[in-house]
Parts: sequence; structure tokens; C-alpha cells
Amino acid sequence: MATALAPDPAPEAVPAVLARGLCLARGAREVLSGLELRIAPGQVVGLFGSNGAGKTSLLQALAGLLPVRQGELRLHGGTPAQARRSIGYVAQGVPDGAYSRLRACDFVASAWQGERWGMSLSPSLRARRARAVARALEATAAAHLAQRGMDELSGGERQRVCIAQALVNPVRMLLLDEPLANLDPRSQRGVLDLVRELRERHGLTVLLSAHDINPLLGVMDRVLYLAGGRGRLGSVEEVIEPVALSALYGLPMRVARHDGYLFIHPARGFMAEEGGHCHHGDADSRAAQGPAREHEHEHHHAHGHQRAQDQAPGPAPAQRTGEDAP
Repeated sequence: MATALAPDPAPEAVPAVLARGLCLARGAREVLSGLELRIAPGQVVGLFGSNGAGKTSLLQALAGLLPVRQGELRLHGGTPAQARRSIGYVAQGVPDGAYSRLRACDFVASAWQGERWGMSLSPSLRARRARAVARALEATAAAHLAQRGMDELSGGERQRVCIAQALVNPVRMLLLDEPLANLDPRSQRGVLDLVRELRERHGLTVLLSAHDINPLLGVMDRVLYLAGGRGRLGSVEEVIEPVALSALYGLPMRVARHDGYLFIHPARGFMAEEGGHCHHGDADSRAAQGPAREHEHEHHHAHGHQRAQDQAPGPAPAQRTGEDAP
């Protein structure tokens, strides 16, 4: 029997996320400008783009952690501050040593009714907290991990517990920043199956960022692609195609497919490499790295950009996903 993690979604057509002319900044640097979004309740949206494109900034703005510099941002009809308690957020990383010997159940409990943090709880409130922790761990198939230390868990197990922490309070939206990072393919599939189940059983709206679009093709309803301070939201067919991506990047882009996978690359060369990731960048910076750097790039990253370029001399259509956004 499904456990209610959030209030039943109302039948009105109020979007889960509505942004008009949204501008976000980090200090003096503008990260996103003029972003327009309309995301329906209960959708799973994949968030993609190069390092520095604004993925984390957008998720933090939705979570109420980063102020809006300009424009409008509404979540379920309210401001981020008003909607903050109904949003679960899992950050990209945790500082070394932060878990220490904390048990999984204690880690989840630490987020229960965060406004009460540091206050002593009555026996009745402690019982309520214990029930909330048990429900959240059960919902993420992590109940068997409750007494394990966080520093003893595998990457996939730890990600489940982190999602349970985000669900320990009633939420309507779940924000996941790079939940698949550093996970093996089996653990990635487990996390994505969990995301699908949370959407189907509890009606959650989910936004999750990733570097590789391919694992999410069978899970997400919509794609939000960020580049050059701008973004485009739509189905895979609408967004992951040469014209749309070229407009975002400001240079000719190509989309190829091979064995059911998508490959995005500049029309005339490799993507630039930064920060240990094989991701999208400026072709001019690629040229400055020289042929030796290109050779290293080809052998140390298994994303298949060069193979896809060799097999697709012209623009290739985007991979079919099987269903469009509802």
C-alpha cells in the first residue's frame, strides 16, 4: 500500500514550476537570463548542460536557497519561500567527513521539521519523527539500511538514504542534483527506477540534473537544456536536435545516434574538456588544446563523440523516446 508523502495534487491547472524572464546570478556573474519555464505537476524533467551552465543554480533557486535576481519564479502558485517546505532537495555532494558514524536513520531524522532543529522534542514528537523516518526509508526501499552507518554504505545505497531525507517531510517536488554521479550502471538504474516509482505512486514533480542524457531517456517526460545563459524546455525531439542546440550554444551543433544512444557535439570538432567531465563546450577552446589533448580525450572518455561523428557526417535526428510529455 502506497505511503502518502505529499498532499494529494489538486486538480487545478496551476503549474508546478512557472518562470517568466528568470535571471539568476552568482555574485556579479549572471548565470541564467530570461529563462521561461512551465512544468506541469507530476512530470519528471531532466536538466542538462555543460559545467557552469546553471544547473545547480536553478535547482537551488527552486529550493529557495538562491535568490532570484530578476523576473518571476512561482512554485505551485507561490514564491520559493512560500513553497520551500513542500520541496525536497538533494545536493550534489557532501563534504568529506560529514557523515562520520551517523546512522542512516539519524541522517534522515536530522531533516524532520527543520525549523525545530536544536530543540528538545517531547515523547509524542519523537514518536512522530520516528514514524516519518520509517515511512521515508520505506518509500525509497532503504528500510534495511536504517541502522547502518552512512560511511559504510555504497554510493547507490547512500543516494537512496539522501532521497529519503528529502522525503521525510511532506513534499510535492523533489530536486536531485547529479544523483547518478559516480554510480555504476546498476546503481544508476536503481536510482532512476526509484524516481519513476515516486512519480507514479506519490505524484511528485521531479527535476534531476545529469551530464549524460542517455540513462534518462526512458524515465523523463521533458528535457530542460541550459547553455549560454539560456534554456529550452520541451520533449527530447524538440530540444535535442541540431537547430535548437545550435541556437542555445551559438555555434553549429550536431546530434547523432548509435545503438539507441544520443551524442551531442559541435559540427566541426570535439567538445572542450573541463573539470574531469566530457561535456559540451566551445570548439575554439578545443582547438587551443591541440591534437595531443584530443587524443587523450578520445581514450579516457567513453561518451563516443568521435565515433558518432564518424558515423554521422550530417545532422542526425534525435533518438525517439517512446512518449512525449503529457
